[in-house]
Amino acid sequence: MTSRRAHAAVLLALILLIAITAAARRRDPLTPEEIDQIRDTSWEPNRRLALYVKFARARLSQLETMRADPKAKDRAQQTHDLLDDFQLIYDELNENIETYVDRKDDIRKPLKLVIEADTEFQAKLRGLKDASEAAPAERQRYEFVLTTAIDSVDNSTEDHRKLAEELEAAAKSKKDKR
Repeated sequence: MTSRRAHAAVLLALILLIAITAAARRRDPLTPEEIDQIRDTSWEPNRRLALYVKFARARLSQLETMRADPKAKDRAQQTHDLLDDFQLIYDELNENIETYVDRKDDIRKPLKLVIEADTEFQAKLRGLKDASEAAPAERQRYEFVLTTAIDSVDNSTEDHRKLAEELEAAAKSKKDKR
């Protein structure tokens, strides 16, 4: 029985070590200033969703600037990292939308901003995918994260549009009942 406990303790310690190592490697895509801004708007869906859009847009702008810079070092890794940051921020945006819907907050106005940004994000990501200046070896280093970001934005765009229609219909129904 004692050896089972020792084995279980070693296994638990190993699992904790793996979890801690994985968490340490994962960097936050937001700067400390951006985190403060997000934290300050937790109960204000209009401002908070607009901030996530702003931060996602900033990552794509940084990406475009970096890729246009002929002096940029390790372009493939920087492209990967900025796309990954964009994806993490975009995922947070979607999680916040879900939270506000669950709380029954009126997010019709910021959702319009999100839908407009979705169209912009799709165009920029597709433009990067279609760009021919990247060498195949460079492209391979960020291809997966780029494809994932495109798929995520495409799927979310459809979801955001459906949600906007549902929220408008619900608001109209609520208004008609009065």
